[in-house]
Amino acid sequence: RDATRPSPFPDAGLPIQRAPKPKPPDTDSYICPTQDVFAILLAAYHPRLKLLGISTVFGNAPVENTTQNAASVLTAIGKQHEIPLHVGLAKALERPAIHAPAIHGESGLDGTALLPVPDVAPSPVPAIDAMAAALRAQPPRTAWLVATGSLTNVGALLRAHPDLAAHIKGLSIMGGALGDGFSSATLGKVDGRERVGNVTPWAEFNIVIDPEAAAEVFGNPVLARKTTVVPLDLSHQVPATAAVREMLLHGRGAAAAKTAEDATKGKTTLRTMLVELLYFFANTYADVFGITEGPPLHDPLAVAAVLTGTPDEISFHDWDAERSEAPRYDERFDVSVVTIGVFEDARDGKAETGRTVGTLLPRGQPGVRIPRSLDVAKFWSVIEDCVERADAVNAANGRT
Repeated sequence: RDATRPSPFPDAGLPIQRAPKPKPPDTDSYICPTQDVFAILLAAYHPRLKLLGISTVFGNAPVENTTQNAASVLTAIGKQHEIPLHVGLAKALERPAIHAPAIHGESGLDGTALLPVPDVAPSPVPAIDAMAAALRAQPPRTAWLVATGSLTNVGALLRAHPDLAAHIKGLSIMGGALGDGFSSATLGKVDGRERVGNVTPWAEFNIVIDPEAAAEVFGNPVLARKTTVVPLDLSHQVPATAAVREMLLHGRGAAAAKTAEDATKGKTTLRTMLVELLYFFANTYADVFGITEGPPLHDPLAVAAVLTGTPDEISFHDWDAERSEAPRYDERFDVSVVTIGVFEDARDGKAETGRTVGTLLPRGQPGVRIPRSLDVAKFWSVIEDCVERADAVNAANGRT
């Protein structure tokens, strides 16, 4: 059996494990996201991954909404009776909750009427307890924790169970933004001004809404050397372009839509729902950040990074010929987070609260992995594979 790794719980963390023959999961993972559809889809349907559970957390919407959304997503992909769902924390470790209805709507998943009524209720077991139990049930250094929302649940988990930092295989995080030419990505403009963050001039949303949790996680010396971070500098290289949306709507190799109805109605209800969500997100990104190529798919990249080292890995590049210093080596970073200040001042450009600072470490020194680029075509191909598997399960269950 290959080494296993846990992945995230939506909004807070997904524990995931990888498999044995014939292609059972090679990695166990627990996901802590908000409710990202594509992150859950990838973790639930990739044959190399075993999703141990999902824990929700406050984020774009209150935790009640993110929990409802995660339950709806599990129902939409036919996994509602297989993957445990737990309610996480409703506010930051040391600050009040902050939400972002302008990005994903008031519900946290606006843009479609096709999200099904949840066919399952969340477990009464609190997320932190559930995460600890799920991770401890796996052999040491086999499970991954994937965080696609604020690091609140992860921070609370490590405060309550500090030994888990050594027990898990790794932590994969979607969060942060470095800027300063770290990658080729366009980070966007607001009011005509270039910026690094997506919610303040310097800070990315998942980090700024709980900077203390992020600082504790990145400052953990045991955890840092096995942490992978997907910042905006990486996720903005993976836009859901018109061609991608066409593939997701109709499947691989489908003929171009001929009628207005065909252009909006997908091969299945799930596909139509996914693309409607992407269109809503695309309009937001165009209106708010001036990015018109398509909305970047942030969260599933943190799940995809867990596949590194498996036969099905998606290549993430830890060195860049134009932006890295020779000689070539797998770069690692010391990551710190600015915790001074309040969100309102940071939003107005008066403070750098939530800013993520990455310092390149000398060759061979252990630290946080922050890839500069990835195989984008392979990523989208893997996502389409997972949609096809979900379609097959839904069809077997009488959902079209």
